[in-house]
Amino acid sequence: MKAVFAAGGTAGHINPALAIADKMKSVFPETEILFIGTPGGMEARLVTKAGYNFTAVEMAGFQRKVSVRNIGRNFKAAYCYLISAKMKVRKILREFKPDVAIGTGGYVTGTVLGQAAAMGIKTVTHESNSYPGMATKMLAKKADKVLLATEDAKKHLNTDERCVVTGNPLRSNIPIEERESARKRLGLPEGFTVLSFGGSLGANRITEAVAELIAWEGKKGGINHIHSYGGKGKELFYGALESSGAAEDKTRHIFKDYIDNMYTCMCAADLIISRAGAMTVTELTAIGRPAILVPYPNATENHQYYNALTLSNAHAAILIEDKDLTRARLVDEVSKLYTDRQRLELMEENAEKSARNNAADVILKEIIELLGEDKVI
Repeated sequence: MKAVFAAGGTAGHINPALAIADKMKSVFPETEILFIGTPGGMEARLVTKAGYNFTAVEMAGFQRKVSVRNIGRNFKAAYCYLISAKMKVRKILREFKPDVAIGTGGYVTGTVLGQAAAMGIKTVTHESNSYPGMATKMLAKKADKVLLATEDAKKHLNTDERCVVTGNPLRSNIPIEERESARKRLGLPEGFTVLSFGGSLGANRITEAVAELIAWEGKKGGINHIHSYGGKGKELFYGALESSGAAEDKTRHIFKDYIDNMYTCMCAADLIISRAGAMTVTELTAIGRPAILVPYPNATENHQYYNALTLSNAHAAILIEDKDLTRARLVDEVSKLYTDRQRLELMEENAEKSARNNAADVILKEIIELLGEDKVI
């Protein structure tokens, strides 16, 4: 089997593509895989680091906000899409001769799968968010299969005849640890444990609210807190801690710019506070942890809100929009969960029920069904 992948822009688009490619290679080692993306995009770094062949094509996405600068950008995007990128992508596809083209999001997906479909190549698009992006909407009636992370995504598409809910694939199984074991690994004592992260992008509200929460935890006593303040957020975070009157407790606090053992930290936590990116939500359900989700308000088409809404409707998370987040609101929500452990346990059960841990297997099954077994073996 020969497969072309198109994914770009964010890790939330690229990592599902890598997870599908990994599954393909593990089941069918002879599979030939080629990724197509932009030369300066995140995909160029992540794909080559993962060991897959990568071909770069200059492409540009359309800017929705009207401005003089964006008019120029859109002219460039139109030229790339209508003339330059189309020709280059067609040339790559003719030379590689893939059996299937798989897209997982970003404007790269729209260009590559659009050309593949026009050339008669089987196409599969995967949407990782609960609110489909432009590429998925554009391809919903063209692609042979439309794979979705959640049932909610169907509501925003005009057709569901090709849609299959598969969940989001992860690159490897998350090493699930017992809570006590994870806390010991982190050097934390027993006690209610909160993990907070995802607040490095314009997140003064999150930083200030978390600092106030840590002050409340200090008064309560016996609560652990792990927090990632982001690469540029250290000064802001420690300033907020000082303003809230919180004192750092080295025995119960882990404050870092970047958490490089995230799965251990998630396993150690009783409650997680974060943004609502597609892969974060997938990991929350895979590990089975209740959450307070504060969607990033500037995400494209506000898709993080819909990701959070999916878990909120499943009673696995509390959704607080960024504009509604205050110090008092966060403390109040955590305080109620801290007091009502029965509700917290129910949220945890609901998170586990929401998980689709076999997503990569289901996706590969759909691809085999599309191509026929003679094409994949």
